[in-house]
Amino acid sequence: MKRLAGGPLADLIRQQRRRHADGLRLAALSAAIVGAGSVLLLGLSGWFLTGAAIAGVAGLAAAQAFNVLLPSAGIRLLAILRTAFRYLERLSGHAAALKALAAIRPTLYASLAAAPPAQALALSRGEASARLVQDVDAVETRLIRLSAPWGAGAAVAAGLAMAAPTGWASAVVVALAVAATVLGVRVLTRRLTARTGPAIQQAAGDLKDALAAYAAAAPELRVYGVQDRAAAEIAAKGARLDALKRQAVAAGGWVMGLQGAILGLAVAGVLALAHEAATPLAAMAGLATAMALEGLAGLGKAFEQASGADAAAERLDAVLGHEPTAAGAQALLDCPSLNVGDLILEPGARLVLTGPSGCGKTTVLERLLGLRSLNSTHPGESRDPSGIGPVDAERNHPLGLGPGFRREERSVGVALALNGHAMEALDPTTPRAAFAHAPQDAAMIAGTVRANLALAGPHAEEAVWDALADAALEARVRALPQGLDTWIGENGERLSGGERRRLSLARALLRDAPWLLLDEPTEGLDAATEALVVARLDARLKRTGQGLVLVSHRPAPRALCDRELPIAPPRAIG
Repeated sequence: MKRLAGGPLADLIRQQRRRHADGLRLAALSAAIVGAGSVLLLGLSGWFLTGAAIAGVAGLAAAQAFNVLLPSAGIRLLAILRTAFRYLERLSGHAAALKALAAIRPTLYASLAAAPPAQALALSRGEASARLVQDVDAVETRLIRLSAPWGAGAAVAAGLAMAAPTGWASAVVVALAVAATVLGVRVLTRRLTARTGPAIQQAAGDLKDALAAYAAAAPELRVYGVQDRAAAEIAAKGARLDALKRQAVAAGGWVMGLQGAILGLAVAGVLALAHEAATPLAAMAGLATAMALEGLAGLGKAFEQASGADAAAERLDAVLGHEPTAAGAQALLDCPSLNVGDLILEPGARLVLTGPSGCGKTTVLERLLGLRSLNSTHPGESRDPSGIGPVDAERNHPLGLGPGFRREERSVGVALALNGHAMEALDPTTPRAAFAHAPQDAAMIAGTVRANLALAGPHAEEAVWDALADAALEARVRALPQGLDTWIGENGERLSGGERRRLSLARALLRDAPWLLLDEPTEGLDAATEALVVARLDARLKRTGQGLVLVSHRPAPRALCDRELPIAPPRAIG
């Protein structure tokens, strides 16, 4: 099987091989004993049965002279050894492989999280799942099949040893048959399955991606009556995957046919060349030859899996090229000021970002969090520095924000900094520690209320209930059947839209950070609930001294802020 010479995945696999070297060595030794034992068992059985039959035909004296106990004891011993060491090979080999995979997946996830936003966020849910599950499973063969060559080699060696007593020509036939099997299977596998393995991996990923996307949009598909079209697309992707798997099975059949043909010719050749040897020896040589070549039966599958593993390794290398970094200096996060263009927001300040939909307000929050770079593509992002407008004089704001409210015109391309350090110059882990964030479309994990809140970190139960109260969700959660331990379903599907939004707000309030970033926190709430959320949020901010950067089109939450930053819409090109 082909091995990767370099790359992050190859380095990681080599590291895991060294870490689990004892288990892999034990698996290789066990495989060698199983391979040799299987050939010896069948060859000795053939010799014993043939010799016993000839002795029985020769008469009573010959039958009594024939040693039955020693060969039968040897056969029983070989059978026990083969069974015991096959179990030991599976146990040690798979244990080492599974432990290695348990280390590879977290490393892959950490590397994906450390990747630049343009790469990490470009992966859909299905693609990310395919990397973490499907592609890692594909490279599992690089660990599990490490013992296979040892088993095959021992089987071939034992076959040669048992064919040699009938003459050197029989041993040559066995050697030639082994070479023909290896080369023939390799060539046939390359021709028939070189592209099938990677194509199956890709088709499975496409199907998983489509299923994830359409499952998330199931209500909309029903409302607009296009579920049949979605089902047809999924069926087409499934049919393509099935067709590729049928091709792989057909190719496997041709490979098995080739191996069977070589095996039959080899056994016939050995028996023909052993006609001058004793009949029991000829039987031993023929059966040993068959079993030795049977030890190569997994070659086709190994070569096929290798092509899929190589394609998976290329995809994983693209993700594994990023090293997670440690959090930034704590001094940078102690009461950090926030620079937005010429604005300097001291700790505790409150700023609202306004502007028409699509102008890029959410992009500003994502840049603060290191989820989007300054030059990343966004439909509402303006990269024209001339979009920065003049600063308005102090005036009374029409939304009732009061005297002293200042209005500064800026574009999304305006510089952002934390304590005077440009966001783009900081490692993403540094600014993220300064912010708590409730996005406009908050994702919920499939779990309980408690599990979703725990994403903000470990907190005492009293603090959890305080956050729920400030998000005006405490009474609703207490009324749930299991309270905090109530299951809310996939992406919070058992909650209403407003409840999911408030749960996201409570999660953000639980995070101990100097700045709070809220994106449309009251969208979809009725007026009474919105007023309650705004009042409690105002009280919490006054109590904690936490700063606020808000995105909202609604007057009530905007009244929390004493400064506004309108985001200039992108200018037309041409």
